Amino acid sequence: MSQQKFLKKQAIKIGWNTMKKNFWFFVGLILFILAVSYIPALIFDAFDKVELPTIVTVFFFIMGIVFWVIQLVISIGLIHIALKFTNNAKSVFADLFGKANKIVDYFLSTLLYSLIVASGYILLFVLSRFNLISGLADSVGFILVIVFGIIFATRLQFYQYYIVDKDKSPIKALKASWAATNGSVWNLILFWLLMMLINLAGALALGIGLFLTIPTTMIAMAFVYKKLSSTKNV
Repeated sequence: MSQQKFLKKQAIKIGWNTMKKNFWFFVGLILFILAVSYIPALIFDAFDKVELPTIVTVFFFIMGIVFWVIQLVISIGLIHIALKFTNNAKSVFADLFGKANKIVDYFLSTLLYSLIVASGYILLFVLSRFNLISGLADSVGFILVIVFGIIFATRLQFYQYYIVDKDKSPIKALKASWAATNGSVWNLILFWLLMMLINLAGALALGIGLFLTIPTTMIAMAFVYKKLSSTKNV
């Protein structure tokens, strides 16, 4: 079986089987994340047009930062949980916060990742803003920026996993992801498109299908990381 078929079919199959075996665990996990993500937003929106005392405004600002940090921790925890399942280990709810100590490295690496992926867009914007390029060059540049942005996003996407799984620093995590994805760009792009279609199908099923598709794709992506990182030995 070719690596391309493995990445698509085998990863999804493993994700699906893992989801079925741990369905209620994932349901509880998703419901908790939805509550943490949307309840604060609803509270803030309810007071959005209300004149509040300064102390209350400051309190809401601080709470906004707190919930943002919690969401970062949850993002790290989801990767930790997915990796545990791909290692054939059982995961528990507490694992969602089991790698909270990685939050600084996770934040810094995400910032670097975003800057690298968006660097072409930023450069093109600056050049266009000061009329240094125009017309056809601007259009060609925009297309190239999109292409290279997709390539960089694909090559560097596993930096989060290296931070959680291998305790790498932000720079080393990005380098490791770049090395691991060498030669697999098109497979990964197609795999990402497939993941998007699967979750779109889940969303179209009145949103209920997401309780099936989100865990499936989450585990599948972690499995692909495991495969590539072990193959490239990084």
